[in-house]
Amino acid sequence: MPNKIYGIDLDKKITPLIVRDAIVSCFFKAHCEDTGVEEDKLTNKEYCRMIVEKSFEEVNGNFDDPSKEDIVNVVARLADFSKSFRDPKIILKHKDQIELLLSKL
Repeated sequence: MPNKIYGIDLDKKITPLIVRDAIVSCFFKAHCEDTGVEEDKLTNKEYCRMIVEKSFEEVNGNFDDPSKEDIVNVVARLADFSKSFRDPKIILKHKDQIELLLSKL
């Protein structure tokens, strides 16, 4: 069975857009699924996507065509954003997973 993170096969080519989409999935998982707040998955996924998009704007990154640097800055921004209301273990777990994807770029 292939090694996967957020449905992404680590043995296949990874692009910045794939990592960006993984960040949205990661943020949804960390802030909705892992906390048990799943009342409306579609609304929650859109909310998480908007937070990620806003984070790209805040670091002057390009959500639609991200560079590796944009993604690194967004991951740091989201980890900082999350620390006031999420368990540091959850933040570190998800950050490590995204950093593994980043290492494949």
